[in-house]
Amino acid sequence: MNSLAILAIGVGILLIGYLFYGRWLSKEWGVDPTRPTPAHTMSDGLDYCPAKAPVLLGHHFSSIAGAGPINGPILAAIFGWVPVFLWIVLGGIFFGAVQDFSSLFASIRHKGRSIGYVIEANMGAKGKQLFLMFAYLTLLLVVAAFASIVVGTFNGFTAEGAKIPANGTTATISILFIVMAILFGFGVYRKGAPLGISSVVGIIAIVISIVIGLKFPIYLSSKVWLIVVLAYIFIASVTPVWILLQPRDYLSSFLLYGMILAAFAGVIVTRPEVNLPAFAGFGGINGNSYLFPMLFITVACGAISGFHSLVSSGTTAKQIDNEKDARIIGYGGMLIECVVAIIALIAVGILFKDGAFAKGTPTQVFATGIATMIQGFAGEASYDVAYALIILSVSVFCLTSLDTATRLARYMFTEFFLKSGEDVSSLTGVRKVLVNPYVSTLITVAIGGAMAVGGYAKIWPLFGSANQLLGALALLAVAVWLGNAGKNNKMFFFPMAFMYIATISALVITVKNNIMKLTAGTGTIGAEGLQVLFSVLLIILAINLAIVGTKTLRNKKTLPPDEVEAVK
Repeated sequence: MNSLAILAIGVGILLIGYLFYGRWLSKEWGVDPTRPTPAHTMSDGLDYCPAKAPVLLGHHFSSIAGAGPINGPILAAIFGWVPVFLWIVLGGIFFGAVQDFSSLFASIRHKGRSIGYVIEANMGAKGKQLFLMFAYLTLLLVVAAFASIVVGTFNGFTAEGAKIPANGTTATISILFIVMAILFGFGVYRKGAPLGISSVVGIIAIVISIVIGLKFPIYLSSKVWLIVVLAYIFIASVTPVWILLQPRDYLSSFLLYGMILAAFAGVIVTRPEVNLPAFAGFGGINGNSYLFPMLFITVACGAISGFHSLVSSGTTAKQIDNEKDARIIGYGGMLIECVVAIIALIAVGILFKDGAFAKGTPTQVFATGIATMIQGFAGEASYDVAYALIILSVSVFCLTSLDTATRLARYMFTEFFLKSGEDVSSLTGVRKVLVNPYVSTLITVAIGGAMAVGGYAKIWPLFGSANQLLGALALLAVAVWLGNAGKNNKMFFFPMAFMYIATISALVITVKNNIMKLTAGTGTIGAEGLQVLFSVLLIILAINLAIVGTKTLRNKKTLPPDEVEAVK
């Protein structure tokens, strides 16, 4: 199949979904551009801070992207390009984008508070506690996995002690990028510098930082980088969003936009053939996998991701300037990620030869595929530069997702200890200490960092299932809220039920496979044993939440006055 046809059909369908289905959802839910948002009514200069739509889209997109839409489709390619393509497009329009948009909208209508609060208001305190525990466990997995990935990207030495120039360069550029973001945020938010001019200056600064990074790479060991990364995410998650989070994510979005445009140019000009089989059977190319449920878990962020609901209702909802921006940021942001997933599918497909995939990690395969296409029209000398920039882009987004996840974990941790109607300022004793931003962040960073020492390979498989199951829980939460409010919530039923079945099935398979390894003596308690423990905990929490949610859907709850006002 020609790559240009795949890309054109995919983008066309996604655009139609945004224009028609996204607009219909806005009308059904009652999005109101005249209604003040929490960024204005609760502005505090720390977490609640209105942001212009392009800036917030950049932050949101950077936070949700990470390596998910790249790794997922490439790993799922064992089933053939047609199943992966269909799930990316249909899953994105009817599952992922609905979850992201609805989570964002629900949070806006609940004073920028998380999905956990939405559950408490509509399903009771037990539902909230269950969800927050589930979300916090998932975020710990995110912190551990992405910290390990970032450290691996920055690590300056091989096992034999030789320097790794590409990693040293990436580390230098990433540090300069953080400095640029702080200066950008200060200029735009405190000095009133025009966004357009500041953006141009920021892009030029990115180019300069790349040149500096190539000439002055930083070489540090993985142990040192782990300490540096953990210290960074601690600081980044407790500082006001305008200082680092908003401007850094906005600037980093240009890297991803540039990567997408470069990939588009490569596909349009060179038009390479996707050599993957259209369908490789229910067992995949290797014959030892399961199309259901593994396809729907492996593609992950390319179609639906529970982590997105935490970003939407965690940081984005506190910064949105106008409700009308919710569709482009929530629904549109997810569909842009679907485009990245299609590009990743094309990249792995054009490198597939003689029944075998290209060697390397998914990120390396992605970079090789795009750089090869760019080389086809820009010349041989462009390959190394394109490859390095793509690797840099992916590492920047991993870092972005990492500190966003840490901030969200702080929110979840704090909410867990707050009862209905309570405010942080009213707490005393141990609870007051635990909800302190610095204490809760330190606990999160310490646990996530300890797990990261074992390497992301031991964490990532479990993260996939937990992440997708979290998506089903987010859909359940908003469905219950809209149902209680008398709004149309039928668009949630099938996606919610399907993801529940798929993800719990995958977790059961994970438990079975790891127990078999443990009994056979080929597994360890620290790796396979930990996965079994986490899997069982997640299954128990998800089933309990499903029971509470189903009862609530059947017996609509009478909302208190402030909740009724939230949906008018």
